[in-house]
Amino acid sequence: MPFSDAKQRFSNRVADYVRYRPSYPHALIELLQSACGLRKSHAIADIGSGTGLLTKLFLENGNGVFAVEPNAEMRAAGEEFLAEYPNLTSVNGSAEATTLADASVNFVTAGQAFHWFEPAETRKEFARILQPGGWVVVVWQDRSMTSDKFAEAYEGVLHRYGKDYKSVRASYPQKDTIRGFSGHDDFSLRDLPNQQAFDWDGICGRLRSSSYAPVEGDVNFAPLMSELRKDFDAYQENGIVRMKYSVHVYFGRLDRTSR
Repeated sequence: MPFSDAKQRFSNRVADYVRYRPSYPHALIELLQSACGLRKSHAIADIGSGTGLLTKLFLENGNGVFAVEPNAEMRAAGEEFLAEYPNLTSVNGSAEATTLADASVNFVTAGQAFHWFEPAETRKEFARILQPGGWVVVVWQDRSMTSDKFAEAYEGVLHRYGKDYKSVRASYPQKDTIRGFSGHDDFSLRDLPNQQAFDWDGICGRLRSSSYAPVEGDVNFAPLMSELRKDFDAYQENGIVRMKYSVHVYFGRLDRTSR
């Protein structure tokens, strides 16, 4: 489900996104090395790269990465975050119009961004920029809603006060989404574990980084924060709550016959 404001809805959340969103486990690189033959010489196009969390993983592996991001504030944050890596190329582009050359990359990746893309135009663009035999990798960090009492309470807060939480969550990529995008059933799914630990300030920042969280001044902001504080106090251990994730990794090749 594309959203009309997809390219701008994180503009006022950049600082919290940089500080409080989860990084990606290094096991993702190991998975792609074994399953897709990822090598350091491969060029990566990380689409919707945002502040550079997934891009960083490939840069650390030695890959050259085109970090393609349409939001100016997110792109600038990513450039600052990744300034030490000479193999980074920051690109003002989008999933539907990357500006990259034909057959210029071996992998196209999307971390926590795929649901913002226009599927038909994105598919054409990915097929254009991928070299023959290239891979599409869609990574999604799915927060557990039931792993413990705090996870259940946090989910309840989002349902009650998130401005469009239900529609955003309904748009998250699933097997059928990837099947329709790739044009066939020949794709794979692997799950990897991940987690974060937050004190009170941290869990507030993690919430603020979400596009559906009401901002200060919104009618839902004060009751949301009040309820979140009660839940934090009820379920914290030594001042800490944990947020657990399943990192869903979809990977495969596009069916170019149905472009």
